[in-house]
Amino acid sequence: MKLIELLLEAEEILNNPLLNKGTAFTAEERDSLRLHGLLPFHVSTIEQQVQRRYENFKERQDNLSKYIFLSALQNRNEILFYRLIYEHVTEMLPLIYTPTVGDVSLHYSILYRQHRGIYLSYPLEDKIGDIIWNLPNEEIDVIVVTDGERVLGLGDVGVGGMAIPQGKLALYTLFGGIHPGKVLPVMLDVGTNNQKLLNDPLYLGWKHPRITGDEYDAFVDAFIKHIKKRFPNVLLQWEDFAKPHARPLLEKYRDQICSFNDDIQGTAAVALAAIISAVKLAKSKLKEQKIVMFGGGSAGLGIAGMIVEAMKMEGCSEKEALGNFYIIDIGGLIHTELHGMDPDQKRFAREYEELKDWKKSSQDKVTLLDVVKNAKPTVLIGVSAQPNLFTEDVVREMASYTEHPIIFPLSNPTSRSEATPENLLRWTDGKAIIATGSPFAPVEYNGKTHAIAQCNNVYIFPGVGLGIVSCQSPKVTDKMFIKAADILSDNAPMLKDPTASLFPSLEQLRSVSRQIAVAVCHIAQEDGLVPKSTEVEIEAKVESHMWLPDYPIYCRKKSSSD
Repeated sequence: MKLIELLLEAEEILNNPLLNKGTAFTAEERDSLRLHGLLPFHVSTIEQQVQRRYENFKERQDNLSKYIFLSALQNRNEILFYRLIYEHVTEMLPLIYTPTVGDVSLHYSILYRQHRGIYLSYPLEDKIGDIIWNLPNEEIDVIVVTDGERVLGLGDVGVGGMAIPQGKLALYTLFGGIHPGKVLPVMLDVGTNNQKLLNDPLYLGWKHPRITGDEYDAFVDAFIKHIKKRFPNVLLQWEDFAKPHARPLLEKYRDQICSFNDDIQGTAAVALAAIISAVKLAKSKLKEQKIVMFGGGSAGLGIAGMIVEAMKMEGCSEKEALGNFYIIDIGGLIHTELHGMDPDQKRFAREYEELKDWKKSSQDKVTLLDVVKNAKPTVLIGVSAQPNLFTEDVVREMASYTEHPIIFPLSNPTSRSEATPENLLRWTDGKAIIATGSPFAPVEYNGKTHAIAQCNNVYIFPGVGLGIVSCQSPKVTDKMFIKAADILSDNAPMLKDPTASLFPSLEQLRSVSRQIAVAVCHIAQEDGLVPKSTEVEIEAKVESHMWLPDYPIYCRKKSSSD
């Protein structure tokens, strides 16, 4: 157990969540650090503290109050917070992230209690450098940054978007082992177009319509410039940026600072992993699938783009891979005669000529049911944030021509899901292979219990981040995400039991993250991004970066006044 010397006053130790052990300070530590009298007499083990906190936790009646309880613990004793969640991870993950974090972001100004991370507000643009350079952290491994414009399926929540980076970084620590003292959530407060927030006297963000254009670009550029100078080796994750900014920011900065967009690449990789597993279960091949994507935004196109790359690795040409896709947006199926497409959508546009012989329900647009009846897809993915979009007619039609329809309603939170797993199983006689964006309880159907896989990015990004931090790669590549998807699919329980989940249990996730991290290091070496090293050295590096929630031993550092 590591011995750490501290030269701090007792109150400073007890008020520092990364140092505070609460009642677990030993008698010797209390002597050395002058803590006697500031704590109850009994010395607790961390196991006793976990039991005590869990009993307290169970008394909370609703998810929001449970979140508040856990958040308060994190702000008081971070090691105990992670140990408690680690031992009750399946129960508590939905409380520290989706779906509860969506409610937190909506009520952030009311729930705000304690500082965590930094808020870079546009009126303070000339002070960005000072704010970043005044941070007490000597080293930061991972930053998650948002501007709160497109949070989950909830839209613009303004400064409430800060709940997302805070939650994501907790998952980096929990499943990737990134030290909690080396992460930084960042809120780019550039205003909000949510009129309800602008009218709210208690709203904590900058009450102003969102800045756009050159002003927005210059503000983000200033943030990147100062972060690069202060933390040149940091991994930066773009999170919950709206479509006009998500991909442009990724493309502009991915070669300037080690970064990725989790909504584009992380979501794509975990969806790809689920599809690979489902295709294996159906005894088919990825390149043989016809895929309908409902949602032509950054998430949907990101998923489609990564699947295209994976199909090409199976031997498809670019044209053949793109020919397997049908992208549907608010105006219906995207085709070459459709007006208002952005460049990324044009890549997937179907030739209008091929649709002339289709039987359609409307002349105005090609609907989802039209596509399913005419194209006969085997995979249906929803990232539309439109609830109940996958109707009984659509699903039964799909089940009429494919033995195991692969259907993924991925929109968050639960209230925005395109369909419920219960309905999908009922409409397909229990044959659908399902993954959802939000957590759903297991479903009983025809005497069998079907586990429902949550297509949660947490299966991918902590392992990728751990690999990047371990080998100090200057770049995150799509090849790394595709490899991560392969590894995740290899761990799919459904391959052994058709009623099991497409994803491993959360209790196994640290092990999976370790596998992904090692693979990321290998790819970084193969692509010449980092120096070569042996397998043993790679594994040792990854292991050395995996923090565990155990208390160190403290003693007082000698000073000249002692």
